[in-house]
Amino acid sequence: MTRQPRYQTRPFQTSAPQALGFAPALSDRLDSAVQSFIDAQQLSGAVIIVARRSAVAYFEALGSRDVETDAPMSKDTIFRIYSMTKAVGSVAAMMLCEEGKLQLDAPVSDYLPELQEMQVAPNPAAGEHTPVAAKQRMTVRDLLRHTSGLPGNVAVDTLYREAGLLPLSECDLREIVAHLNRVQLLFHPGTQWYYSIAADIVGRLVEVASGRLFDEFLAERIFQPLGMEDTGFHVPADKLHRFAAMYGPHPTGGLQAIDAPQGGTATSWSFQERPKFLSCGGGLVSTGADYLRFCLMLAGKGALAGQRLLQADTVELMTRNQLPMSLIPIQKQPQERYQGLGFGLGFSVRVQPSDWVPASQIGEYGWIGGASTEFWIAPQSELVVITLAQYMPFSDLSRVVKQIVYDALEED
Repeated sequence: MTRQPRYQTRPFQTSAPQALGFAPALSDRLDSAVQSFIDAQQLSGAVIIVARRSAVAYFEALGSRDVETDAPMSKDTIFRIYSMTKAVGSVAAMMLCEEGKLQLDAPVSDYLPELQEMQVAPNPAAGEHTPVAAKQRMTVRDLLRHTSGLPGNVAVDTLYREAGLLPLSECDLREIVAHLNRVQLLFHPGTQWYYSIAADIVGRLVEVASGRLFDEFLAERIFQPLGMEDTGFHVPADKLHRFAAMYGPHPTGGLQAIDAPQGGTATSWSFQERPKFLSCGGGLVSTGADYLRFCLMLAGKGALAGQRLLQADTVELMTRNQLPMSLIPIQKQPQERYQGLGFGLGFSVRVQPSDWVPASQIGEYGWIGGASTEFWIAPQSELVVITLAQYMPFSDLSRVVKQIVYDALEED
């Protein structure tokens, strides 16, 4: 098995797995697990990172970035991280909350007056046959924890097209919000959990509160301070050779290259130019090393290498469950993956044990991206784990990796 050279830009502190409390076999077990997916043609390749106490115990790139050109997976491979973008956008919003430019429990319409008069879709089971006014206005907190009542991106995109409006892929965040009052809420804000276009509205809130375009704010306030050199909403021409191909199952078995959708839409997208729709819900590309810096900042309670983005109590608030127990587990498919999960402000948060990975710890937080990427942080054991692949539908790799990491943990 050929290992790729270690990622050299701004290197991390590294330690042998044993020095960080892992069994010596951690690396071999992870190598073997990833290689089994590659050998079975269930993935072309993957990048896996395991860190503990701010030091990297395992950082490997295995397999191919592009099967057709035989390009090897490398530690600086660029991935579509899709919904892992939400965590980044949530940090941006909370930075503005700390500055007093946003208030968590303020109505969203205080900042986006276009959403002043939202209607809730009728519920025939309750004797409702016409839309009704929302009993309460959605708040910034509702957007961040997915209790806004808003429908998903596909539903919004369909409604906009039916109304003769531009599809989401051809709108900027201002234009999307301008027409959002045409959309009926699925429920009264704060009463249910639903994974929706809410994160993209967070992106517009960041723009309004900061006076900067969303991508500019992220670059200036998060990516540059943390040294996230390869993270953004598209892949520049001089980095395209590092961009991973997207794969799915071939009808006769094995892999086939597939078109990748633009984040937040169902439109195929090359990611070679800046999109008009800067999706806070799923638009970013990144590398393992870049996203590790972001995760280490979170694990460091808002600071990394002398750069403080958030106060510690803000990070603790974000990564604490914000849902009532009546809404746990969050309702998302496949349900077995989301057993025992609540939701914080931009992250899932484990509040109960799960059969999905029995060793998972209460308080663990993170999220996934739709093309088989995932990150999770376990404060109890000071763990940060990132799994990156490019395969749709979602691969089982991250579940297997999680179990291996917890099984290898010998000392707390």
